[in-house]
Amino acid sequence: MEQSEMRPYKLYGMPASLYTGKVRSYLRKQTIPHIEAAMGSAHFRDTIVPRIGRFIVPVLETPEGDLIQDGAAIIDHFETRGEVPLSVQPQTPRHQMVSRIFELFGGEGLLRPAMHYRWNFPDENERFLRFEFGRHLAPEADANGQAAVFDFAAGRMKHAATLFGVVPESFATIEASYAEFLALFGAHCAAYPYLLGDQPSRGDYGLIAPLFAHLARDPKPADLMRRTAPAVARWVERMNASGLDHAEFLNAKEGFLPGDAIPPTLIALLRYVAEDYLGEIEAHVTALNEYLAAQPVNAGDVIGGKPSKRMLGEAALAWRGHTLKIGVFPYRAWLLQRMQDEVDGFAGADRASALALLEETGLSRLMRLRLSRRIDRANNCEVWGEQQSG
Repeated sequence: MEQSEMRPYKLYGMPASLYTGKVRSYLRKQTIPHIEAAMGSAHFRDTIVPRIGRFIVPVLETPEGDLIQDGAAIIDHFETRGEVPLSVQPQTPRHQMVSRIFELFGGEGLLRPAMHYRWNFPDENERFLRFEFGRHLAPEADANGQAAVFDFAAGRMKHAATLFGVVPESFATIEASYAEFLALFGAHCAAYPYLLGDQPSRGDYGLIAPLFAHLARDPKPADLMRRTAPAVARWVERMNASGLDHAEFLNAKEGFLPGDAIPPTLIALLRYVAEDYLGEIEAHVTALNEYLAAQPVNAGDVIGGKPSKRMLGEAALAWRGHTLKIGVFPYRAWLLQRMQDEVDGFAGADRASALALLEETGLSRLMRLRLSRRIDRANNCEVWGEQQSG
């Protein structure tokens, strides 16, 4: 069937969904024909959810009727076909590694500010959120039904925020940490259209997830971003446009920075990741290894026993002067494993260059944080893989 005759891809999600934002940005940027479908529809509930095995977005339905769940997996689907105009995969070692680091940090390391700024400013946000959640989660319900759906969803999400360490004693620190991030990323976005130069990498798509859906759309953080980090706000616009959309960078063309370069603004961002997130991913890996030591599992077992169980216990996290109780999410270890696999494939000078960058930025421990068993994905969920040495 000719491309013009094929059905478009169908993306199930919602504008307020953090992880849907990653996929929407990619589909738009690559000019992939698609339509968005409501996750609150009867079709999604009665047909898509049973096939996936859990109520989760994003889900992409292909023209052939296959389903792909998870933003990273959806991007992989298109990248392996080699048909996109702006591949996310750099060809040089440090860029490949940095792209993977920010895929992890973007989607998982900015959850505290994303959840804090969404749920802890009701005077500024609640009217907007009630409209968003009601219309998208229950499009066929009346006003009372949509209000009830929002109240239920908000209760669940506010509880989820505490599992990321968003508690009253951490609020001020979250705000200070996010302000630091905005300043650093804003300096980078003022100098470069994207994380690694003139076109987006996986790292950009990781970052757009929280920076669009929560932090550039919800009224409170959207105002903060526009006032204090206009270059970041412009990057968010750029990431949601088709094509490169970087006309204000007069010498920008297409591609990544030449010579595998890592500019000072990106060095500063990597050091921020080391300070803000390295301890957190280490806490996850440690807790998961303790779980594996105590629980008999086999390769191929669905992690947690069922696809809907995304969290395996809790861990203590020492973060910026606080001791936080956080949920442990195997998905994060899978994203870390993807970065490690990338670097493990380097040899000689390429590997030395990548490891030297980790050492320079305080991130060298990332390569040592290994699970005793790999994580794989099968049938759109995470499963345990083969045992491995640490």
